[in-house]
Amino acid sequence: SGAHRVELCSNLNIGGTTPSRGLIELAKENLSIEIYVMVRPRGGDFCYSGLEFEVMKRDIKNAKKMKVDGVVLGILKPNGQIDVPRMRELIQIAHPLKITFHRAFDKSRDLFESLDTLIDLGVERILTSGGEDKAINGVDTIRELVCRADERIIIMPGSGVNIDNIRQIIEDTGVKEIHLSARKKEDSKMTYRNLKINSGGKIVISEHEIFFASEDIIKEISNELKKYRK
Repeated sequence: SGAHRVELCSNLNIGGTTPSRGLIELAKENLSIEIYVMVRPRGGDFCYSGLEFEVMKRDIKNAKKMKVDGVVLGILKPNGQIDVPRMRELIQIAHPLKITFHRAFDKSRDLFESLDTLIDLGVERILTSGGEDKAINGVDTIRELVCRADERIIIMPGSGVNIDNIRQIIEDTGVKEIHLSARKKEDSKMTYRNLKINSGGKIVISEHEIFFASEDIIKEISNELKKYRK
């Protein structure tokens, strides 16, 4: 569809979690572009228990065995700082895979302190909305992050990126890469529906709405970027 890299994840409705081995295998069989695997054991915050951390380590080892190009991850301390010892351990396990630090960055307490920390750790890329809900609302901060990074790390805007704002985000920030989910909602193919039951319990997420990355949206934005480059 025109993408140059895919951040492979499951559960788009909660921001993405680690994909299964089967999904990684099929992606490898069907794609020629780079594949970065999301390493996130659950939805919610980015402060993980000892067992969750162990899951992350094993998921990284599994991704390495499957010869993906990189991993996407992030860990914070309870105080909102980046958990440097754990990040360093995960980076060592992942080597030589490339590392993208995901939007846990936007939940950290000081984006510029976190920027310096991730540069020191040798992370390749930061996915960020500039600390705002949507990247379009964080362009001023993203631009400052790009300036302070000074090409020592890639700053990649994401969240709410679409055909209507992608040019503005690029022009206002000076970034060289951009991230989007191209998320589209599709109605379930189930014709029989027992609406008395919700498998999520008190967490109400519709079981008859399926989210996926839309080929058409990616193509549209890719074509827009080709025109922009001209």
